[in-house]
Amino acid sequence: MKQTENSIGDHSERFYGQHADRYAEVSHELIQSHYSGSSHLGLETDLDLIVRMKELASPGSRGLDAGCGAGARDVFDYWRDGYDIIGVDSVTENIDVAKKLHPEISGRISVADLRHSLEFPDHAFDFVLCNSVIQHIEPSVVMNVTVPELVRVLSPGGVLQLMFKTGCGVRTVYDRDFRANRKFQLYSVEEVLGVLEGLGMEIVPAEEEKLGGVISFLDTKPMNHCVLYSRKPS
Repeated sequence: MKQTENSIGDHSERFYGQHADRYAEVSHELIQSHYSGSSHLGLETDLDLIVRMKELASPGSRGLDAGCGAGARDVFDYWRDGYDIIGVDSVTENIDVAKKLHPEISGRISVADLRHSLEFPDHAFDFVLCNSVIQHIEPSVVMNVTVPELVRVLSPGGVLQLMFKTGCGVRTVYDRDFRANRKFQLYSVEEVLGVLEGLGMEIVPAEEEKLGGVISFLDTKPMNHCVLYSRKPS
């Protein structure tokens, strides 16, 4: 599915292609991974999200990081802890940086575009991560291709972790860590939840201090976000 010139996808791919090394540094040093105003007191950084998924999926589980980003930080982290995880990203430079930083996972990361069908069979993964990715893709593609594909490749009982920027329309912000303007597609939480519900997914509830439900928070820019865990019925 081809995107129009100057679309969100075009803008994002140019940005990551130009800033892949710096983005890997920002990611690995958690420079933009500290959050405020969270609706769940247990969410302060990206590390809290990783801890929760590791509670929901045991070591040895098969995982996919859909949009693993420059450096594939999370793929390396899960792999190091015994998870059978792979990662894909649409930007070649992001994958190149990941292979340079973490040669141990070179065979686990590759280029793939989430605007198209995934080249994995049904029920291939026990968990799927898709963090801060759909904000770079047009809504019609996300709702009709990206999210349905992420659900399709989940095994029964599998969990999808989905993070995205919330609001309406497209927003341009200045990112001081890159000294550049960045453009993001915003999403309605209710619309995303409706798509997940229509695909049969169920929100994983919060369990006392453990993350769950629909969590809202602010990033460092600051921009409004949502993160949720949803499970495919067995």
